[in-house]
Amino acid sequence: MSTTAHPAAPGRLALYLDLIRWQRPAGWLLLLWPTLSALWIAADGFPGWHLMVVFTLGTILMRSAGCCVNDVADRRFDLHVQRTAQRPVTRGAIGVKEALALGAALAFVAFLLVLTTNPPTILLSVVALVVAIVYPYAKRFVSMPQAVLGIAFSFGIPMAFAGVLGGRDWTLAGVSAAVPPHAWWLLLGNLFWVLAYDTEYAMVDREDDLKIGIRTSAITLGRFDVPAVMAFYAIYLVVWAGAGSRLGLGGLFLAGIGVAAAQAAWHFTLIRGRSRDGCFKAFRLNHWVGFAVFAGIAADLALR
Repeated sequence: MSTTAHPAAPGRLALYLDLIRWQRPAGWLLLLWPTLSALWIAADGFPGWHLMVVFTLGTILMRSAGCCVNDVADRRFDLHVQRTAQRPVTRGAIGVKEALALGAALAFVAFLLVLTTNPPTILLSVVALVVAIVYPYAKRFVSMPQAVLGIAFSFGIPMAFAGVLGGRDWTLAGVSAAVPPHAWWLLLGNLFWVLAYDTEYAMVDREDDLKIGIRTSAITLGRFDVPAVMAFYAIYLVVWAGAGSRLGLGGLFLAGIGVAAAQAAWHFTLIRGRSRDGCFKAFRLNHWVGFAVFAGIAADLALR
């Protein structure tokens, strides 16, 4: 019997956890807070444990699957970027087929969770999957691929509304009935938040990306990158504040928006010098912006 079989298993697990960024939860938290915010708004409060579990685990699983696809798509580019050169697929520790198989398995488990909801949510999950697969390749053709990521990272919002409000109709009319107009406004606003924080992320790698010819919002915006990021934050918060107020959310919700705005203002001090460390810190702490908005929504609905 081989004595190397057992030590190899934990090593493989560590590689898989590294591939899905398990040690960096900020990524899935950026998806989770707007999704939970939409769940609370759609349900007019706590949505129940079933939807909480489905959307929380589904968010983590799909973000992890997205990392697998992204690292396969970018493996040749990542080799030339200081921050990403040691990713498992990039350095050859995990093969392409193995990474894609792991991503497919994670996405399949997420889909099984979605199957416990309703037809409109299931239909929207297919659209979300397509957008998530397309995003890693967008930077080859689109000058601001962060906009594509914005759609992918915001699609939990209409899915959350469908999860709460959807019926048994498998048609587009059923999806339309399950996702009210304000859900799409929230998606649009959230897209600008994604543009803000992912532009900060792109600013970290700007010099490397220029050398290898990758298109990013940080490169496209040029010297207007910092003002644009602040404008993106402002649009996000104004859209969510307006939508929430129209839906009857009050003072505690607006307090959450205010806390999020204060954090965005602080991020300006981190990114204005365009240092790698400052921009990466701003990106990494962005999930607290989303948490502030969610906390305001949850508290306002709880005490209404």
